Amino acid sequence: MEQFELSIWKGDWGLPSIDPECLQVLVYAKFSNIALKINKSSNLFKTPNGRLPVLKSNNITLDKVKDIIGYLRENHYNTEYTLKRKECAKILAYDVMLKQKLFPALQFIWWVDQRNLNELIRPWYCKAIPFPFNFYYPSKFEQEARSMFEALYAREDDMAAIEYKVYSEARKCLTMLSESLGDSNYFFGSEPTELDAIVYSYLAPLLKVPLPNPALQNHLKDCKNLVSFIARISERCFSHDCQEYKAKETAESMGNYSEGEFPHKRRNQILAGLFTVLAMTSYVLSTGIIKVSIKEDEITDLRTKDIIDDE
Repeated sequence: MEQFELSIWKGDWGLPSIDPECLQVLVYAKFSNIALKINKSSNLFKTPNGRLPVLKSNNITLDKVKDIIGYLRENHYNTEYTLKRKECAKILAYDVMLKQKLFPALQFIWWVDQRNLNELIRPWYCKAIPFPFNFYYPSKFEQEARSMFEALYAREDDMAAIEYKVYSEARKCLTMLSESLGDSNYFFGSEPTELDAIVYSYLAPLLKVPLPNPALQNHLKDCKNLVSFIARISERCFSHDCQEYKAKETAESMGNYSEGEFPHKRRNQILAGLFTVLAMTSYVLSTGIIKVSIKEDEITDLRTKDIIDDE
């Protein structure tokens, strides 16, 4: 049996990878019941052409999603063998639409929006990429994204205008996907295909990454059937990652709760201790367990002192 080794970007937030292309291959492999040896390297320096994912099988090395999935199909791993020609054409059309409408928005969210970039994206990649390449690649990705927008919107000088157009097209795309999916579990009925893998690979990172500026993310959350679609595939394909992340979130929330309660708990313990001491003291004095005596000569001295003070 042929062995497949797939190198991908590492994951987070309940996803095995936060990279759309890596996710697409992973989901397609899950749909096709392909056993993969996963290598979460996040080290582009060791890849043939400085990009991920990379599939290795026997003497073959592939690093483009189209080539990887095509190769898997050639080896009889195919989720589309029951589809009609019209449905296969729809997969190609949607793939193009997502690249044109949704991919630019993801690039803007990741590498151009300064709040997202500085507070989340850059720190995450700097941590994920091995030293010293973590000083190089985040800046490289940011520059590539900005160059893309300069090419797409050469006549626009205002970044705010570019942002409006990018998000507007992306919202229309999400709405169209929501309408196309409807009440179905998957885009072609009850069983998933490559189209579901493609759509999931774009939507899952957009939904699950905790973006400081969640403008487009909020629109996706309003498309309830797409949110259910993402949850359905996540549970089907990556249940271990989902459960692991939920356990991590629970542990962190419990830790934060304990830390928040600690000052109040300590205060309550001190007050309770003081109250106990006072109560016990009052009790022993009132019951005569401890008697306070004053000698007669001491009383006389005190009275003499009072008379002198009065004079």
